[in-house]
Amino acid sequence: MGTRHRGGVPDGIALAHAHGLFNLLGGLWPLIHRRSFEAVFGAKTDRWLLYTVGGLLTGNGIVQILSPDTDQGWRRARDLGVATATVLLTIDLRYAPAGRIPKTYLLDAAAEIGWLAVWARQTSQDPRSPQPRL
Repeated sequence: MGTRHRGGVPDGIALAHAHGLFNLLGGLWPLIHRRSFEAVFGAKTDRWLLYTVGGLLTGNGIVQILSPDTDQGWRRARDLGVATATVLLTIDLRYAPAGRIPKTYLLDAAAEIGWLAVWARQTSQDPRSPQPRL
């Protein structure tokens, strides 16, 4: 994973890899140790859904981590990361305040806001960066 920076902001591929690692670990956690995941985020009645979301996050993370260090590679990783963060943030903010899912999901909402903010900053700092496609 690169640590290159431009103007204090990680370059596109370094950010793609970092976000991919976050998504990979977040996806693997319920797949590897469901009990600890449920201790933090509440017991799940629909385990198939837990495993589906975990698998999708794992796959998204792998794609981001394996993205090539090219303009097209990191842009696609960015688009995937922005789409993933937007969906997770929307669900977190819709269902946690309503009590449908535990309030601990607001911690994930904060993390997703962070990813969206850093992607927006990275994109605005790089003149070659078109806006993300969703």
